[in-house]
Amino acid sequence: MTAMTRERFDYLAQAYGGDLRRWPEIEREGARALAADDPQAAALLREADDLDALLDAAPRVAASHALREQVIAAAAGAGLGRRRRGGIGVMAWLSGAGWAAAACAGAFFGVVLTSQMTADIRADAVLYQASLTGADDTEVLGG
Repeated sequence: MTAMTRERFDYLAQAYGGDLRRWPEIEREGARALAADDPQAAALLREADDLDALLDAAPRVAASHALREQVIAAAAGAGLGRRRRGGIGVMAWLSGAGWAAAACAGAFFGVVLTSQMTADIRADAVLYQASLTGADDTEVLGG
């Protein structure tokens, strides 16, 4: 186990709150040790716990049935809830065309980049093989 830094402790307290049971299990032991040894870390934990209490005390807001019906009616009025019979809708065709274009672009760039990389690799291999079978400097210059 590595020692927890105050910065990491602060990040986890903001992310998971003041109850260490909500923290990732692997972080809990280090957090307990730091909170016990460092008064500032303990204060951060208390502040996070206070914020948790405020959030838990906040009223739960639920949409009324009338609001729900209003949203559904607005969506239907915008054409979001309509089902067409006898074929695929325009949005389905456009969505499919977008995916097809993205797939074609990916295949094209993959082929282009692969052929360029293959050409570079072939050139390197030819140069390497030439250096193995060719005359070296000592043979040419006499050494």
